[in-house]
Amino acid sequence: MMEYVLMTQEHIGQIAALEQENFSMPWSENAISAELKNPLSLWIVAVDRQKVVGYVGSQSVLGEADMMNLAVDAMYRRQGIGKQLVLSLIDGLAHNAVSKLTLEVRASNTAAISLYESLGFLQVGRRPNYYSGPKEDALILRKEWDV
Repeated sequence: MMEYVLMTQEHIGQIAALEQENFSMPWSENAISAELKNPLSLWIVAVDRQKVVGYVGSQSVLGEADMMNLAVDAMYRRQGIGKQLVLSLIDGLAHNAVSKLTLEVRASNTAAISLYESLGFLQVGRRPNYYSGPKEDALILRKEWDV
C-alpha cells in the first residue's frame, strides 16, 4: 500500500539512490539530509512497503515555495505517484500558509510539463541554458492558490 509521508532520516539513502538514477547532477546524501534540519524545507516521500518509490522537496520563504526535486522510480511511473506527490506537497505548503509554488523543468521533459499543466501550473518564464549534462533551457512554471 502506497503511503505519502514526511521525509525522515531513514529515507535519505533511498532518495539519494533515486537522485543518482534520475538526474545528471544528483544531490548527495549529505545535501538531502541537511534538508531535514532546514526549517524552510518540506519533503514528501512516497513509500510502498518500506521502499521509497518517489519524493518531492521544496523550500519556502514568505508565503512562496520553490520545488527543488521530484522523482519517481522508473518501475512505478505512470501510476499517478508524481501527481499525488505534488498534490501532497501543495496541501502541506497550504497548511503552512504558503500560496505559491514555482519550479523549473527541462524544456524537453514533455511528460513532466504535461503533469504540471494538468495540476494548474502556468509557464511564467524561461531560463536559458539552466541545465547542464546536456545543456538545456528550463521552463519556469508557477501555481498559486488561496490559503
